[in-house]
Amino acid sequence: MSQTVKPHLESHMMPVFARADVAFERGEGAWLIATDGERYLDFTSGVAVNALGHAHPHLVAALQAQAAKLWHVSNLFTIPEGERLAARLCEASFADVAFFCNSGAEAMEAAIKLARKFQAVNGRPERYRLITFEGAFHGRTLATLAAGGQQKYLEGFGPRVDGFDQVPLGDLDAVKKAIGPHTAGILIEPWQGEGGVRAAEPMFFRALRQLCDDHKLVLVFDEVQTGMGRTGTLFAYEKTGVEPDIMALAKALGGGFPMGACLATAAAAAGMTPGTHGSTFGGNLLAVATANAVLDVMLAPGFFERVQRISVLLKQKLASIVDRYPDVVSDVRGDGLLIGLKAVVPAGDLVGALRQEKLLTVGAGENVVRLLPPLVVTEAEIDDAVSRLDRACAKLSRAPLRREAV
Repeated sequence: MSQTVKPHLESHMMPVFARADVAFERGEGAWLIATDGERYLDFTSGVAVNALGHAHPHLVAALQAQAAKLWHVSNLFTIPEGERLAARLCEASFADVAFFCNSGAEAMEAAIKLARKFQAVNGRPERYRLITFEGAFHGRTLATLAAGGQQKYLEGFGPRVDGFDQVPLGDLDAVKKAIGPHTAGILIEPWQGEGGVRAAEPMFFRALRQLCDDHKLVLVFDEVQTGMGRTGTLFAYEKTGVEPDIMALAKALGGGFPMGACLATAAAAAGMTPGTHGSTFGGNLLAVATANAVLDVMLAPGFFERVQRISVLLKQKLASIVDRYPDVVSDVRGDGLLIGLKAVVPAGDLVGALRQEKLLTVGAGENVVRLLPPLVVTEAEIDDAVSRLDRACAKLSRAPLRREAV
């Protein structure tokens, strides 16, 4: 397709994001400062990425120190700080090995490949399909879109990638019926963040683990959003009572620096030999320096106990908001600092009203507004955020005309 006359565009950014008309120039902890000087309380955290807030001094120092020495050498050579990061993640989890990449979608692609390769090297190459769950979101590559199965994201991109069988979340009978001769494993999020902050009961996860053991399947957890402390423990699987065989991480792993990882047991990764997978930028020196700094902070004594205390405080205060404004919000859901407010008004209206109050939040499925403050948020900032939420709800509650929630 040729084009001789270029159209006049207000922005040369591809219009795939519905961006709010606000830009930020710096941040401090849980606060963002806009280009016009206005201060916003950030309960979005870059969509669960900035787990330690903005400009955390330990992360800044680690990144600056590494940037002054060496940025990138490729994975053709040993990267000692990457070896250290892999060892620390494995020591703190079920895993034996780690693969580093740049994003959650890449981590999920690696997890899907591991699940299929595991079956192939164990003499079952016909097993390539993964059972997934309705409402899931696993990324925006062609394969991860197919794994998520949401038609609104698949539309217009041709035939969906084969290999995924979706069932309702929490429906054990449906999972059992979906297991067939081509099933390689089961893929699930401990909490569905994008899907509306939903989770199955712990007994469901235990049943999935047993099914995988009985049928020689792999259990894959997508912890891209829940991992690295978001639910009050380093990994959300710790609260399910089971361990996966493979787990995808990203978002908060780099504290704001692009970083993803796929963790696995030695058995699950047995087929991943030189040449079976790779990444040019994955696990480069800047990324692993920052991720190691994130672990320094998160693994310090008392860090997660504090997150859990703050979570209880926030939930209690949000419950009072639900009681006061039942025509605006109806429920509080979530774990740790992955909190969802089930809206009665359209969720976009509530997100917009909160932004007017200089509180940043993000929508999710099922007409839910997510609150994702940095894990270092203070009690005073929790109080401030709830006051802003109260004012926003009061305005929406008084609104004479309101569209029906979608």
